[in-house]
Amino acid sequence: MIKKILLVFVIALCGDKVQAQTFRKVDKSPLDYAYLPDHFAHDRKDGEKAIVRVTYSRPSKNDREIFGKLVPYGKVWRTGANENTEIKFYQDVELGGKKVQAGTYTLFTIPGEKEWTVILNKELDYWGAYKYNEKSDVLRVTVPSTTLNEALENFSIQFEGKGEKQAVMKLGWDKTLVEVPIKY
Repeated sequence: MIKKILLVFVIALCGDKVQAQTFRKVDKSPLDYAYLPDHFAHDRKDGEKAIVRVTYSRPSKNDREIFGKLVPYGKVWRTGANENTEIKFYQDVELGGKKVQAGTYTLFTIPGEKEWTVILNKELDYWGAYKYNEKSDVLRVTVPSTTLNEALENFSIQFEGKGEKQAVMKLGWDKTLVEVPIKY
């Protein structure tokens, strides 16, 4: 009987500790993935292998002026929101005509009005571009930017096949689109 009373007493004392755990709310910029081939994880066929995967957060426009204002021209951008965008190459590729070894990199960009610089950097697991170190760049390519007819509410990355072992990585937000060619 004393053991039962003691057990009830211990449970009563510890019970509030179990109830007190809390979790963060859902982030305003949800995490997403983009694969080459497009929709790879969802539509994967037996024997098929991914070539590239991008892990990124998708901020919203929310009636804001994006490029040149929220995301300044000429400055390094994390290419999304929250943690740095990461790009994983499952095999050696050419990105914008330059060779890239298989591996995981941080994807930074420097937006401009007419062209963007796309950067692969070896420093991983940082928040934003605050700790960006140019000395850790693995590759830089410059690509033109174009204007979309309609504004894109959420920052988006998507791959589109362009023939035999070729694709483009599309980066789009607001009325801006950038396409980075990939050969594999």
